[in-house]
Amino acid sequence: MGYASPFEGENEDESELEVEVNAELDPAYDPNYPPLIKWTKDHPKTQIIGESSEGVLTRSQLKAKQAALFSQVEFCMFNSFVSKIEPKTVNAALDHSDWVQAMQDELDEFERNRVWRLIPTPKDVSVFGLKWVFRNKLDKEGNVIRNKARLVVKGYCQEEGIDYEETFAPVASLESVRIFLAYAAHKNFEVFQMDVKCAFLNGELEETDL
Repeated sequence: MGYASPFEGENEDESELEVEVNAELDPAYDPNYPPLIKWTKDHPKTQIIGESSEGVLTRSQLKAKQAALFSQVEFCMFNSFVSKIEPKTVNAALDHSDWVQAMQDELDEFERNRVWRLIPTPKDVSVFGLKWVFRNKLDKEGNVIRNKARLVVKGYCQEEGIDYEETFAPVASLESVRIFLAYAAHKNFEVFQMDVKCAFLNGELEETDL
């Protein structure tokens, strides 16, 4: 003789009713969750984080992509602090804070290297004027990376044989020359001066004067 519960039929009816109610509230409701079969195909795109068309990226590829993006953002931030205009006069340059800073950097460089000293004008001496030259430094892609201001003397006012005998262009700063001479004196080295007459630094030397 078996035992039968009087509420057995009612529980089954209630469970079926609960499944129907849940199905009406949520169409994606599955009473057999979790599934016994693992699906790896047709994954919902709404659950994919990022761009699904790019494919899978390794850690090194992701790091390189982030570095490239950071360099672009850094260049945009840097490019906002430089001017793309090359002024022709000092008055035009004073209207731009970027060029004012470039001029101040040039004067600070003179002060640091001690190559310029402001003195009263001597008597019976013709003084040559100065001129500011403004140029934009470009990278290999043609983007402006620096505003450079140069303070030069108006050398075209001089006459050869009267104001000067010969011209030269030093390629090393005076600070580097002082360090070199101090080290040579400390080590008792013998120093030679040589005037190189060639068009390029890496060109073949045809004549030298020792």
